[in-house]
Amino acid sequence: MKVSKWSERLFGTPLFEPLVAFSYIFPLLYLIVFLIVPVLSMLLIAFTYDGNISLHWFKSILMDSYYIQLPPRGDFAQKLTTSTGESLYLIRGLDFGVVLNSLVVAALVTLFTAILGTVFAFVMARYNFKGKNFFRIALFIPLLVTPFVNAYVIKQMFSEFGLINYIFHEVLHILPFRIKIDGLAGVVLAQSMAYYPIVYLNAYASFINIDPTLEEQAENLGSKGFHLFRTVTFPLALPGIAAGATLVFIFSLEDLAAPIVFHGDPLAKKLMSYQIFSKFIYGLGERSPEIAALSIIMLTLAVIAFLGIRKYVSLRQYAMLSKGGRWKPRVSDPKPWQALLIYLVLLPALLITIFPQLGVIMLAFSERWTTTVLPQGFTIDYIKEMILNPDVRRFIVNSLIYSGAAVILIVLLSITSSYATSRFKGVLSPILESIVILPIAVPGIVVAMGYFYFFSAVTPENSPLNPTSLYGFNPALVLILAYSIRRLPFAARSVYAACSRFMYP
Repeated sequence: MKVSKWSERLFGTPLFEPLVAFSYIFPLLYLIVFLIVPVLSMLLIAFTYDGNISLHWFKSILMDSYYIQLPPRGDFAQKLTTSTGESLYLIRGLDFGVVLNSLVVAALVTLFTAILGTVFAFVMARYNFKGKNFFRIALFIPLLVTPFVNAYVIKQMFSEFGLINYIFHEVLHILPFRIKIDGLAGVVLAQSMAYYPIVYLNAYASFINIDPTLEEQAENLGSKGFHLFRTVTFPLALPGIAAGATLVFIFSLEDLAAPIVFHGDPLAKKLMSYQIFSKFIYGLGERSPEIAALSIIMLTLAVIAFLGIRKYVSLRQYAMLSKGGRWKPRVSDPKPWQALLIYLVLLPALLITIFPQLGVIMLAFSERWTTTVLPQGFTIDYIKEMILNPDVRRFIVNSLIYSGAAVILIVLLSITSSYATSRFKGVLSPILESIVILPIAVPGIVVAMGYFYFFSAVTPENSPLNPTSLYGFNPALVLILAYSIRRLPFAARSVYAACSRFMYP
C-alpha cells in the first residue's frame, strides 16, 4: 500500500513500474549531474571572495566602465578615405561596455531576424507564386552554417573592396561612396544573416496553423489588408515569432564565431562571449571568479528572456486553438504588383543571405581571398589535404563519433522523458518537463565554463575527465555530454509532441 501511494504520487502510476521509474529517474539524474550541478559549481565560485559569500565580483564588473559605459563612447560611423582616394564610411557601432554591448547586439539581431523571418514566413505561408519551391529550399540554406568560415565570408562581402561595394558602388552606382561594416555592426550583420531562418521556421508554423475562420470573421466585420494583418493575423502568430526570436537572442549572446572573426576591430572584442573565452585562454584555464561572474550574468540574461517568453506564450497560446477539425491554410495568388514586390524583396535578400554558404565552397577551392571581390586562384590542394592528411581525417572521424554518440544519448533521453511526462502525471512530471527544456536557456559557453569548474573539482588530478590535467585529459566524454545536453530540448519537444498525440494514459 505504501509503495503504491508514493508511486502514484511521484510517477502517476498506482503500481510501481520499473520502466516508468527509469523514464523519470534517468533523465532527471542525467540533467541534474551534467547541467545543474556544473552551473551551481560556477555559482559557488562567482559568489565567493576571500572564502566568504560575497557579491564582490559582480560589483567589480557592473561598476567598471569597461563593462557598463553610459553614455556610449565612439562614433557609430566614420568617414575615411581609401587607398584609391575614394570616400569610405566605416560602420562599427557604439561602445556601451561589454555587458551592454552584448545586450544591444542581441536585441538588434533579434529585431532584424524577427522582421526578416516574419516577412519571409508570411509570404511563403499565404501566397502561391512561381519559384516558390526554390525560395522554400533557399530559405533553409543559411541553416547550413560553418560558423567561423561563414562569418569570414560575410566580413569579406562587406569589406571596402568586397562584393557589396562592387555591385552597389562600382556597377550599379547606387552608393556614391564605399562602405565597410566592422566591429559590433559586423557581428550584428553576421548573426542576423545566420539566424533569421530560426524565426522563419517558427513564424511559418504559426501562420499555417492559424484557424482561417478567425480571419474570415474579422473580414466579415470589415477588417482587410494590413489592418487585418495587424489586428488579427500577426497577434495570432506572435507566440511562435516570439519563441523563435528568443532563441535568436540567446544564440546571439553566446555566439563566439562572429566576435572572433571581427576581432581585428577592438570593439568586436567587447562582448561577453569573447571576454569569457579570451580571459579563460589567457588565464591558462585557471578557476577565475571574474569569468564565473561574467558567465552568470550572461546566464541570467538568457534565463530572463527564456522565462519571459515562455510565460507570454503560455498566456497567448489559447488564441491558436480551434474547437476540433482540420482546416486548410489560407493561400492565394498574389496580384501582379504583389508578385513583383515579392520578387523585388525576397530575391535580393535571399541571394545576399545564402552567399556566405556559396562563399565557403568557393573558398575551399581557392588559393586566397584577401582584398578582392571573390576568392582568387583555383586549387584542390585543401581538399587533398583533407583526404590525405591523417590528422585531418582523425578530426573528421572524431567529430562524427562524438556527434553520433551524443545523438544516441539525446534519443534515449528524449524518449524516456517524453514517455514519462506525456503519459503519466505524477509530482515529478512538471519538474522533469521544465528541466528538459532548461538547456535552451543556458548559453553554450556557460555550459563549457561550468564543465571546466565541475570536472576539475570532482575528478582526480590525472583523470581523463580532469581538464587541468596536461597529459591525462581526454575531452571525448566531456564533449559528448555537452553536445547531448545542449541539443536535447529540440529533440525532446518533437518526441513529446508525438507521444502526446499517440499515447494516452
